[in-house]
Formats: sequence, structure tokens, C-alpha cells
Amino acid sequence: MAESTLWTLSIAAVTGGTAVLASWVTSRGSTRAARIQAETAADSQRRERLRESRRTAYLDLIEQTHRMGELFWEVSDLLRQPAADGSTAALRQLSERQTAEYAKLRRCARVVELEGPLPAAAAALRVQKSTGDFHSAIKQALAAGPGGQEWAAAEERFDAAYSPFWAALEAFVDTARDAHQGK
Repeated sequence: MAESTLWTLSIAAVTGGTAVLASWVTSRGSTRAARIQAETAADSQRRERLRESRRTAYLDLIEQTHRMGELFWEVSDLLRQPAADGSTAALRQLSERQTAEYAKLRRCARVVELEGPLPAAAAALRVQKSTGDFHSAIKQALAAGPGGQEWAAAEERFDAAYSPFWAALEAFVDTARDAHQGK
């Protein structure tokens, strides 16, 4: 009988040890699964925040580019009008507005550069740089004064800047769309 008791105790010890070991293994597996699930959720939230911040940056740049385009149309209208006494003052005022709007555009492009990805940042920089010809043409017209060949040359230079400007914006929109859709 002592042998039977010893045998029962041995089986009980092995069964208990097995139960403790199984519980420990299950606990580690559950802990690991919970950690993986938490990491996956956090990663998903990070990706969604990045996606939203990029989208906002892209939309801000597009909106500011359109504001600049509207301002450029005002300049074009002024440059096309017959020479008048107030033309230079009006152009100077538009030039100051252009400088202020450019600063906003530059900021928007820098935010896109920060948010990325690299192709979108490069396209944003091209949009920013595409405003340079407009600025140069305004400076040329201001130096020349209304009427005359220099004023007309500035008008032509200004009008020639539209195609590259809008093409740069279209390229940015395409690149931003691809980045936003994860292509």
C-alpha cells in the first residue's frame, strides 16, 4: 500500500507540474499575443495620423497655389491694361501681396517636405520654384514703368510663366495622390 501511495503522489506531482507548466506556457502566449495586438493597433494609429497629416499638408499647398494663381491673374489684368498713372502703384501693391502669398506657399511646401514622402516633397519644391518667373516679371515691369517695350516684355514673360506653374501643380497633385494612396 505504501507503494501505491507513493505511486499516486508521484502521478499527482507530475500532473500538477504539468498543469503549472501548461498554465505558464498559456500565460506567456496570451501575453505575447496581447503585446502583438497592442503594437499592431499603435502602428495602425501612427500610420493613420501620418496619412492625415500628409493629406492636410498636401491640401494646404494646393489651396495656397490656387490663391497665388488668383493673384497672378490680377497682375495679368493690370499688365494688360493701357498705361495709367496708378499702374505702377497698383503693381507695387500686387507685388507686396505676391511676396506675402509666396511666404505662405513656401511654408506649405516646407510642411510637405517635412511630412514626405520624398517624391511629394520634390514636387512641392517644384511648385514653389515655379513662381520665380512671375516674381521676376513683376520686378521687370516695376523697373520699366507702364507702357513701352519693357512693360510689354514683362507682360509676355509673366504670361509665359502660367504653363510651367500649372504643370508643376498638376505634377504635385499626381504625386501627392500616389503617396496618399500608398503607391
